[in-house]
Amino acid sequence: MSAFTEGFGNELLSVRRYKAGYEVRTERVWIDGQEKDAVVMKNAYTSNGDYIGDSKFAHRLIVKLGIAPEKSSAEDCVCSIGFCEREAKWYGWSHRARYGYGIGYTVREGDLCTESGWTDEYIAKHPEEDTSLPVGFTAFTLNDAKRMAIAFASAVG
Repeated sequence: MSAFTEGFGNELLSVRRYKAGYEVRTERVWIDGQEKDAVVMKNAYTSNGDYIGDSKFAHRLIVKLGIAPEKSSAEDCVCSIGFCEREAKWYGWSHRARYGYGIGYTVREGDLCTESGWTDEYIAKHPEEDTSLPVGFTAFTLNDAKRMAIAFASAVG
């Protein structure tokens, strides 16, 4: 059982591994143990077992766009960032948006990576959760670009 489906009843029906480095698990999933409400889903995972999304999303992300998905932090249960080697960019995403950052990118007023994705009250109590970046922050390294992708994913997530 993955971190994504914990709390749900689920049954692994099959696994298909792809050369691109991910696998699609066909799973029967139901909420609150109600087998009558079960649905069959095709969920994609990294080779480490981290949840990516549905199989079509994973195929587009990995095969078509060349992005290697990973989690923003070890505590996360869903991949929301990834590196595209051919573009030398880090991408952040959610179900609503995706954006890539490379060396030389500078954060501008209104960019989503200037927002934390949390309420001001929550950030006041949990400042360590604030991944937002200041206007003017520039990616001089790929690690800086990764910080931007993490901030973006947090804001749109």
